[in-house]
Amino acid sequence: MKKKIIAMILSCILVSLMVCMSVTEAAAANYKNDVKLQSESALIVNMDTGQTVYEVNANKRLYPASTTKIMTYIVVAESIEDFENTKIEIKQSVLDILQGTGSSVANVAAHVGEEMTVIDLLYSMMVPSGNDAAVVLADYIGQGDISNFVEMMNKKAKKLGCNDTHFTNPDGLHDKDHYTTATDLYKMTQYALTLPKFAEITDTATYYVEGDSYPLVTTNYMIDENRGGEYFYTYAKGIKTGTTDEAGHCLVTSASADGYSYIGVFLNSPINPEHDVYGTMIDAKELFRWALTSLELSAVATKETPICEQKINLAWGKDSIHLVPESNINAIVPKGYKEKDIKVVKDIPESIDAPVAEGDIVGKAKVYYVGKGAKGKQLIGTVNLVSGETVERSGILYVLDVIKSIVSSPWFYLVIGIIVVLLIIYIIVSSVIRHRNKKRRGVRRYRNF
Repeated sequence: MKKKIIAMILSCILVSLMVCMSVTEAAAANYKNDVKLQSESALIVNMDTGQTVYEVNANKRLYPASTTKIMTYIVVAESIEDFENTKIEIKQSVLDILQGTGSSVANVAAHVGEEMTVIDLLYSMMVPSGNDAAVVLADYIGQGDISNFVEMMNKKAKKLGCNDTHFTNPDGLHDKDHYTTATDLYKMTQYALTLPKFAEITDTATYYVEGDSYPLVTTNYMIDENRGGEYFYTYAKGIKTGTTDEAGHCLVTSASADGYSYIGVFLNSPINPEHDVYGTMIDAKELFRWALTSLELSAVATKETPICEQKINLAWGKDSIHLVPESNINAIVPKGYKEKDIKVVKDIPESIDAPVAEGDIVGKAKVYYVGKGAKGKQLIGTVNLVSGETVERSGILYVLDVIKSIVSSPWFYLVIGIIVVLLIIYIIVSSVIRHRNKKRRGVRRYRNF
């Protein structure tokens, strides 16, 4: 019986210890400027970094007018490979869809009964903003049903992450359910610029369709040196205008100078029937000029410069390591900024355990610009923080730490309590057994007498 009690105690200790041991993871800044904005919504994004440098109502749903044709171009380009040799028959029945709409048109009607190449239709759609070219392309790709094409537009918008966009037509004519945002138009444009001929076509001021004797002329005065007048901007490149009574003037354009490039999106600049002013183009010129002269690309955090020190455990003779950015953070910031204008907010644990290898991710950091020219704290980058060195674990310190964790665990005290109780039970049971055995020996001794 004594052996059974000892075995039971040992089993309890083993199970308790096992339980104890088992119990025992392109930034957006909004800089100040002096531009008196005429557009209801505006967005300026640096094309090289993807960093927003200025925005007003960028996520507000507004009518896009003919900037819609950027998505129309995307669907056409992804549906037809050979622009130059693919020809489409021009049908009067398709053009009749636009009757009474007051649409801007190219010269597609002159080719009814003939064929036009896709490349000529794309120029006709993007340069003079021809709704006639847009519906011909949509009808062809939609296999005689423009609604099929519009469905393709909406699917592509969702795929590009344009969650505040919905199209009802390929040309941008007003419809209350036809809307987008400056942010979504930027996403579409950024993607469209990767497609064949888009940048070339949208930066064209004058184009001759095959068989025509007079040219198509751009609606974007910013890129037309001969006709642009006060709106012409030598650094501008493309991209698309749009105008309806409900949408006001709209514009998506870009500018490049001195190694910097920006995309600008402007929606709903008011239309003045008596003396119309293209406020979108004025806004674009002034904001591009500001961005190109007042902002610069700078390495605000580098892999060679430690961000902070981190407490490290279980390392012999070492209690901290340096944490550095996993990669350099290059951001667009106001020229002449000071080191104090950059604020780093770290998200790291209180300490880490060795071993740790150089380059191991320890936490994250957000980098903010807080200096002059910022509208509050402006996020300009997010980066992983990694160990700047390799630190081995001390075996002795590790064993001591394991013992410490066991001793300090509530389960340890539970186990000790169980052991004490079992020992008391063992002592009591042993005492009872000894007392019984003694009495039995006394009885046997008495009988022998």
